Amino acid sequence: MILPTPILPATLALAAAEGGFNPLDVADGGGFLWTLIIFLVAAPFIWTVVMGPVTRALEERDGKASKAIAEAQKASSDAERARAEVEAALAEARVSAARLIADARERAKVREGELVEAAKAEAAALVEGARRTIQAEQQKAIAAIREEVVDLAIAGAGKVLGRNVGGEDDRRLVADLVGQVKAGGGKSR
Repeated sequence: MILPTPILPATLALAAAEGGFNPLDVADGGGFLWTLIIFLVAAPFIWTVVMGPVTRALEERDGKASKAIAEAQKASSDAERARAEVEAALAEARVSAARLIADARERAKVREGELVEAAKAEAAALVEGARRTIQAEQQKAIAAIREEVVDLAIAGAGKVLGRNVGGEDDRRLVADLVGQVKAGGGKSR
């Protein structure tokens, strides 16, 4: 047990009067007393020279650790925020891509309809052109046949009459007759 400082001189005086305790005698417990005295004398020096810098170093280390923890938490929250922003941008990009694909499909469908309509119109124009060509060729063939009928009728009439028939008036007369036969349904009287 360590005695308080004011009691220590009284204890030493009592021990010296009785003749039993010699503080300088290491064998009788004087070593403890000297150790205690040296410790008490050295304690302020130890506190300022050793413990003070150690305490400051520990406090500085704790401060750096706290600062590192705060920076790590800030970096973690920044990383989380950045991840959330990237996910939001990715979601927006997916929506935009889906919209672009839908627009492209719609344009393709419209273009397909336009191409089908253009193809139908071109086919109808080709059919109409072919129909007109056929009608024109048919009219040419009918005109050629009429011309041939007129020539044959004039030649036949010339044989029947025994004279030369084929003048311009005779031709006009036979052409009118052929036209009347056509208009009358093929019957002549």
